[in-house]
Amino acid sequence: MDEATRMERLRALPSIDELLARPAVSSLLSDQPRPLQVRVLREAVASARARLLGGEDRAFADADVAEALARLTRPHLRKVLNATGVVLHTNLGRAPLAERAVERIAAVARGYCNLELDLDEGERGSRYVHVVDALCALTGAEAALVVNNCAAAVLLALSALAQGRQAVVSRGELVEIGGGFRVPDVMHQSGATLVEVGTTNRTRLVDYARAMGPETGLLVKVHRSNFAVVGFTEEVGTRELAGLARERGVPLYEDLGSGALLPLHGEGLTAEPTVASIISAGADLVSFSGDKLLGGPQAGVVVGKQELIARLEKHPLDRALRVDKLTVAALEATLELYRDGKDGEVPARALLAAKTQTLHARAKVLATSLEAVKVRSRVVQVTGRVGGGSMPLAEPPSWAVAVAVEGEGAAQLHDRLRAGDPPVVARIADDEVWLDVRCLSDADVDAVARCVVAARERTW
Repeated sequence: MDEATRMERLRALPSIDELLARPAVSSLLSDQPRPLQVRVLREAVASARARLLGGEDRAFADADVAEALARLTRPHLRKVLNATGVVLHTNLGRAPLAERAVERIAAVARGYCNLELDLDEGERGSRYVHVVDALCALTGAEAALVVNNCAAAVLLALSALAQGRQAVVSRGELVEIGGGFRVPDVMHQSGATLVEVGTTNRTRLVDYARAMGPETGLLVKVHRSNFAVVGFTEEVGTRELAGLARERGVPLYEDLGSGALLPLHGEGLTAEPTVASIISAGADLVSFSGDKLLGGPQAGVVVGKQELIARLEKHPLDRALRVDKLTVAALEATLELYRDGKDGEVPARALLAAKTQTLHARAKVLATSLEAVKVRSRVVQVTGRVGGGSMPLAEPPSWAVAVAVEGEGAAQLHDRLRAGDPPVVARIADDEVWLDVRCLSDADVDAVARCVVAARERTW
């Protein structure tokens, strides 16, 4: 398109009043409020202007209005097809919920519920009571409570048990979690004084013992769930540390992070301590996430001695960090699956335990679907990730479909996949888009194939 033509088309872009006078546009927007009508039309014209300035040979059309309306009225938070192979992908919402949890949320959300009402006594109750029995049964703890995430659980535990006193922790366990939040910063915010012992790679029991004194309020152990230290290393186990804590008369608090309730077996996975094993080893208080290896909603779960949980419940932060009815509903339903021996119905566990033969077959189905519509691809073996700061050394094998890219690069095709409906998030390798099938259901495979075709049509 030459410069004269482009300038002519830019001058021909319609005004908002002109568009509102067009019958087709007026009909399309008739059921929308006036402010939204104006916003849609402005965006449609702006999109056409940007297109022309970018050198595209396509003038404004009424279809631009329909596209702008669709963009502005669709939900901002929506379903994404996860073709990354990362099961607990933080950017994609971590653990998908079990069907029972989804149904429970819907049932509770539609009306009222007994969140803080004791139906037997007709008096006010605790919102924790709905999950306490299951958590205690599954972990062996005396009591439990739930806050909105694991970082909040750490802050609450430190504030309630070590504010104004010293919290002793190994230097090799001063982890940083997602978003740049660090354990030392959380400790500082809680009012506890951090006492580091040992070195980055080696900490012994005597290091803790020497650091303890009259001002020690808490021994803290942090499970390195999102990184690993290998080589010349040494750390003190929970059982040994619990013995020292009892001897000195201070509680032992362990932040377990990932929160496996049961052992998880799958190809390429590494061992992860269960919450019950840490309680059994003598920890007085344990915190863990609800939306990682447990496979439930985002939550920070704290289990342990009755007296310590009571202190947490009485702390002002407990109310500030409490969870809502939807989280309680989802967590209760998820815990029921563990209680009933149906943990295989927890999606995160099922996805991590998927057999490579199953994944290979699924990848071949996707490749065949793409081949049927003339999209060149190949099935490749890949290595996935657990994600969510869990099992850092795990390398679960998986299978993906590598889509050949012609014309523009793989990044451009991936951009269009991400902008599709539904959006598809994949991986890029060797200038190809790799669609890992681990986190895709059979229905998702068909949807991904359609999205690839649509994205390629928008590309060329």
